[in-house]
Amino acid sequence: QVQLAESGGGLVQAGDSLRLSCTVSGRTLSAYNMGWFRQAPGKEREFVAAISPSGKSTDYADSVKGRFTISRDNAKNMVYLQMNSLKREDTAVYYCAADRTLVDRLPPKNSYDYWGQGTQVTVSS
Repeated sequence: QVQLAESGGGLVQAGDSLRLSCTVSGRTLSAYNMGWFRQAPGKEREFVAAISPSGKSTDYADSVKGRFTISRDNAKNMVYLQMNSLKREDTAVYYCAADRTLVDRLPPKNSYDYWGQGTQVTVSS
């Protein structure tokens, strides 16, 4: 079973940048689609970004397109979320998620089976 651990969250000001990291252990990262999700206080968890096993395919929520970039390093078992031009509405707990797959294709957003504990990102104005 794969284990996920997020890091890199913190308190930043609007307009700043932050990079989240997800350390993956227990299985080979190249066998998983990886995603980032977030949950703000009082709101449901929402999709942020996803990346296919090879890294060739990515997908983003409209609210973060052009500002966030998801990437992965399969050799290091790491997944990243680079967040630029942060806004107050980006404040949330960010979760890393994994979807076991045999094909190099992004899955439906509700397909993720493995989740990390989350890391808090707070953006102040």
